Amino acid sequence: MITVSDLRDFFFPRWCPACGAKLLHVENPLCLGCMAGLPKVHLGNTPGNEMEQMFWGIIPIERASTLYLYTKGGGVAQILYAMKYHGRKDICRQMGMLLADELLPSGFFHGIDGLVPVPLHPKRLRKRGYNQSEQLAQGISARTDIPVYPHVISRVHNNQTQTHKSVYERWVNTETLFRTTPETLRLAGKHLLLVDDVLTTGATLSACAEALLKSVDVRISILTLAWAKLNAF
Repeated sequence: MITVSDLRDFFFPRWCPACGAKLLHVENPLCLGCMAGLPKVHLGNTPGNEMEQMFWGIIPIERASTLYLYTKGGGVAQILYAMKYHGRKDICRQMGMLLADELLPSGFFHGIDGLVPVPLHPKRLRKRGYNQSEQLAQGISARTDIPVYPHVISRVHNNQTQTHKSVYERWVNTETLFRTTPETLRLAGKHLLLVDDVLTTGATLSACAEALLKSVDVRISILTLAWAKLNAF
């Protein structure tokens, strides 16, 4: 029997953002082969894990985790590219739900009061049409019922992409990059989870956390979809 899903996929085929293969109606957002092959980091909710250690001595955080290992040209890189540059808001949300599903059994979200996505500069937001980190957070929220606060931090400068910068240049590039908004004050005493698509040096997330910590009494945790560990390149 031909189903509605079969007809939809026939007239409006969907393609795997990682390998380009046509998706079956049961495959979403990647084909089963690519989904199974994505490299996981397996940090879970382990206290003092190596991602947390990146922030030691820089900003005080409660916990940190990620799901996938980013490598240039790999399947995770293709997903992130689709999320950012191919208008795939659907993938952002779906990966957010997947991220939440993976971490919920570990208790990672216990005690988290709000999700704060790393903001885009208004000029870049207008050009892209959406913030991939906010959409990722919305996917997490759909599974955890934790509210998303997308307007408590604003990006002051439309800085250049970090992709080809050195570690030092990335840190310099994020100095005074973010500031809080009046909305931040109502979050006093809360435990906030900063959400971003990928962690590289930690400079951007540290700058976001620093802006919040200077303005209001909050606790900070960090979650990303992927981690571009420097020794993985």
